Amino acid sequence: MDSLERNRKISSFVVHLTLVLISITMLVPFFWMVLTAFKSTTEATSVNPFIIFPKVWRTDAFKAVIANMDFLLLYRNTLLLIFFRVLCAVVTATMAGYAFARLRFPGRDLAFSLVLFQMMVPNQVFLIPQYLMVSKMGMLNTIFALVFPGLVTAFGTFLLRQGFMGLPKDLEEAARLDGCNIGQTFLFVMMPLMRSSMVALGIFTALFAYKDLMWPMIVNTDKDMLVLSSALAKMQGQYVMKFPELMAASLIACVPMIVLYVLFQKQFIEGIATSGGKL
Repeated sequence: MDSLERNRKISSFVVHLTLVLISITMLVPFFWMVLTAFKSTTEATSVNPFIIFPKVWRTDAFKAVIANMDFLLLYRNTLLLIFFRVLCAVVTATMAGYAFARLRFPGRDLAFSLVLFQMMVPNQVFLIPQYLMVSKMGMLNTIFALVFPGLVTAFGTFLLRQGFMGLPKDLEEAARLDGCNIGQTFLFVMMPLMRSSMVALGIFTALFAYKDLMWPMIVNTDKDMLVLSSALAKMQGQYVMKFPELMAASLIACVPMIVLYVLFQKQFIEGIATSGGKL
């Protein structure tokens, strides 16, 4: 028993040590960004591998980017993009997922197969058709143009469909016996039970919207409609790269997602764990 207990402790120690090392490796880029933001341009571009910490902690890069970039406008556009994409994705995916999982109608399996097929196709394939649609509607350089690709989500439909399929049929039958129609059964019985999956979808959608770069740069050329990702991309010059300013702006751009994670940390962990179990 002593040897078994000792082996179990050794195995646990090795596993935890491995996870700690992996976590540190994943955090290295973030720490490097923070350190570079406080360096001078000479230190940031030095080839000396031993220059890790700045000799003097400078705030010049932060002052420069705050003076040259309207972060309040960028935050507003980015938060509007995230809010409307999350709202549209959760609403449409919840309804579509319920329909595919619990309702029977002609062509259901074929339609769901098309949804799965759309998940397999790279998003870049849809850029030109989506751009033409937004352009024909005269909605370029608007919040609607930013939100347009996220009005519906194949991944969210699949995620919610799997969640609804995991619920027992007795719930629906009991609701029908109590006089509920399809809409009432969906709103008051089934949908509240999918709260964790809906939160998970909202988290995924917010992350995808926050990191989206190509689409905002295509549909929005007006500087008043820039989001954080496209504004950071425009800081990269063809011949000159001011790394401290770029890292300072990137650090400031991380603030919304860090705040959201701190506020919704519990829901974030529960949503990820629940969605992973149901997938």
